[in-house]
Amino acid sequence: MKPIALPHDAKAGPTKPEVRAVLHSKLGLGPEDHFVEVGSCTGAVTIGAARRAGRVTALERKAERLETTERNLAANDDLAAEVALRNAEAPEGLPDDADALFLGGSRNFEAVLDHAVETGVDRIVMNVSRLEVAGRATDAFRERGILEAVVQFQVSHGYELAGATSFDSDNPVYMLVGSASEGEDEDGRDARGEPRPDTGGST
Repeated sequence: MKPIALPHDAKAGPTKPEVRAVLHSKLGLGPEDHFVEVGSCTGAVTIGAARRAGRVTALERKAERLETTERNLAANDDLAAEVALRNAEAPEGLPDDADALFLGGSRNFEAVLDHAVETGVDRIVMNVSRLEVAGRATDAFRERGILEAVVQFQVSHGYELAGATSFDSDNPVYMLVGSASEGEDEDGRDARGEPRPDTGGST
């Protein structure tokens, strides 16, 4: 799969490629899935999902960032999904038929999780960069009975220093993985009969 083109900047930075790779492995999107993103920003996750899912709905509360999402989408010509962009602040604007949901930020996250529970979203992933928010989010997932895993990881990138290689580290990312679906059977398959994506272990 070729790299995602992001020629337009949203002044908030895209989700790092390595983080997106882990995210998409947790979401396990397929052509029958409706993927929903809360906080599209540059559109990096939106574009990646649109290469895998059948439908994508991306919400962004800031109109200028939604415009950036739209412009970056137009710069990628290999999107398979039907993509709908909504200038809305979640939980307003969230569809009721999502198969997979990604929260890229923590604004109103508890209300978003409530909506996910009410509508039975099968795969839910939330990324957090601050420790205190990660703790609150973990509690919120657990209180709703949807927590499957918490993954913490950090990526370092090499650079040349005095003729050798040193590393710069990105901030750690806390990724919460869960499900509000009641359609999983004893063999770990979801409502479609497909194996649930590997969540990377328990908490």
